[in-house]
Amino acid sequence: MSSSCSGLSRVLVAVAAALVSASSPCPQAWGPPGVQYGQPGRALTLCCPGVTAGTPVSWFRDGETRLLQGPASGLGPELVLARAESTDEGTYICRTLDGALGGMVTLRLGYPPARPVVSCRAADYENFSCTWSPSQVSGLPTRYLTSYRKKTVPGADGQRMSPSSGPWPCLQEPPGAARCIVHGAEFWSQYRINVTEVNPLGASTRLLDVSLQSILRPDPPQGLRVESVPGYPRRLRASWMYPASWPRQPHFLLKFRLQYRPAQHPAWSTVEPAGLEEVITDAVAGLPHVVRVSARDFLDAGTWSSWSPEAWGTPSTEPLPKEISVGDQQHTQTEEEPQADSPAPPRPSLLPHPQPLDHRDPLEQVAVLASLGIFSFLGLVAGALALGLWLRLRPVEKDGPQKSGLLAPMISVDKLPGVPNL
Repeated sequence: MSSSCSGLSRVLVAVAAALVSASSPCPQAWGPPGVQYGQPGRALTLCCPGVTAGTPVSWFRDGETRLLQGPASGLGPELVLARAESTDEGTYICRTLDGALGGMVTLRLGYPPARPVVSCRAADYENFSCTWSPSQVSGLPTRYLTSYRKKTVPGADGQRMSPSSGPWPCLQEPPGAARCIVHGAEFWSQYRINVTEVNPLGASTRLLDVSLQSILRPDPPQGLRVESVPGYPRRLRASWMYPASWPRQPHFLLKFRLQYRPAQHPAWSTVEPAGLEEVITDAVAGLPHVVRVSARDFLDAGTWSSWSPEAWGTPSTEPLPKEISVGDQQHTQTEEEPQADSPAPPRPSLLPHPQPLDHRDPLEQVAVLASLGIFSFLGLVAGALALGLWLRLRPVEKDGPQKSGLLAPMISVDKLPGVPNL
């Protein structure tokens, strides 16, 4: 009875192994030769390399003499692991019936790929790049396939594809890097990015729709310099340049945001300069200041760039030199150093780059004048309406003689000379 049960159990094990082998065919080579891959907790099949199908072999672990599976299993050159565990990783050896070495195979365990995390950014209005990272670690060799295409646009018959809509490969620069670049993109178009993560256990795809207007983020400005203004202990001049990656075109400009603070002060002061330099007029005398600047598309497309590297500067402590002409000779006179809290501003003509003190926007001045004109017109209209209403509703005496109105003649008609009495 026991022998029949043991025989039956062997048959069931062989049938189950055959079913597992049928459901898990021998995987194709992926990555280095002689390496096969599987997932922990799943059944998998190892194939003896260099042995024809149907040839019975014996399986051993490398460095061990214990037989894992003999030629009587009926599985030919395949070794079936019903449930792979981390302890099953390693090298396996298969031998034919005559004891000759059939081959060696190394087992590595990992997980199928998950959809990668993808983000895109445009440093200018002609090109953009996308980067990615795995959403979970697979533990297996992985590569990425990247492409892009223009989004479909609505046409007369529904969604219609443009003849030049792609797809095209998104070039990974350098090859194998987790970054690809799209060159010559159209600023007003939308694109669909395809990033597919592939490993020996499968593939997973992430699709991302982007437009240059939404992902535009310039590089930080370059060449930030902070200089003191001679003779003015509360002034600093900051200047910078466009980032090298931004093409200088008249219809695609950048605006800037500048922050500064004295040393050891945590709070930043922020201004938005009109050009590539700014004069700070409220610096703290005698203290070094830290300055940084960022950039953004002047029409507010996308987002602000990251901050530039910080630059330092300290206001001047020297008096302002002044040249006075006496005859044909130039004499230099030293002015008194203005006090830090002096209400009188320095004369603009003494600055290296004189500027008027009033930096109002011309559009703002026009708006103020237009508002004053509108309010004056409305006041005149309201006054005229009030006067007309008063003339119409003023009291009139019923019994007495009627008072002459504003337009009545000063002399009665019947008293005019030469007019007969009727």
